[in-house]
Amino acid sequence: VAEAVHAAGGRIVPQLWHIGTDRDQGQGPVPAAPSVGPSGLGLDGDTKGHTMTGADIDDVIKAFADSAAAAERIGFDGVELHGAHGYLIDQFLWSRTNRRTDGYGGDLASRTRFAAEIVEAVRAAVSPSFPVIFRLSQWKAYAFDAKLATDPAELEALLAPLSAAGVDAFHASTRRYWLPEFEGDDLNLAGWVKKLTGKATLSVGSVGLDKEFVGPQGFAKESASTGIDLLLDRMERDEFDVIAVGRALIADPEWANKALTDRLDEVTPYDAGMLRRLA
Repeated sequence: VAEAVHAAGGRIVPQLWHIGTDRDQGQGPVPAAPSVGPSGLGLDGDTKGHTMTGADIDDVIKAFADSAAAAERIGFDGVELHGAHGYLIDQFLWSRTNRRTDGYGGDLASRTRFAAEIVEAVRAAVSPSFPVIFRLSQWKAYAFDAKLATDPAELEALLAPLSAAGVDAFHASTRRYWLPEFEGDDLNLAGWVKKLTGKATLSVGSVGLDKEFVGPQGFAKESASTGIDLLLDRMERDEFDVIAVGRALIADPEWANKALTDRLDEVTPYDAGMLRRLA
């Protein structure tokens, strides 16, 4: 896959993740393996799996580092660590799913420790020039109003350990990229992350869509294509550095080329059935 992307003139970065208690007991790829999380809680706060031991934490950190090293060895152009949307790393970050009383739980800095140790281990496992991206979000699947940080000071407390551990860029996931993250300023989440860390940021959230896109289970409803003037305005004022496109690109692989050549009227609109056909 990496070779094919390179041959076409592109770059490719795999996303590394562990879904934690989002995986039900008995599901694959190893049905006998327990569902685990920082406190064994699901996103609703109810018990769903096992609380991770210190040895479990060490094993997962090593697995991330080993996977990153393998990605570089294979020929990928970087790695992204998925710390968003209520999966394992995010379960450590969020107070609802992290009730630990050891060094991995408690205040925000302690809840960030697991993520920072993963970043540090990954950074040590790959070459200095190999990009390490960290994906984060406030919202979770089934918990769209969740907040890791309620103001810029809390967000800075979350980001500082990750930045110090070796993150090169942050991928800030929002449901709608044009909405401000905090009251009193127009910056979205990626904009705040860039302002607070000085790192490059990727923004994402309904690019190319103009209708409600998340149904009751976190999947997209019908959506249509929109213009990109607002997006270009934000990029031109350096609010963020890169924009990620998901559903619009699934609907039309030529979306980027059509956007760049002012042919958005030719874009194939997205509908939820497209995701089902990929499943």
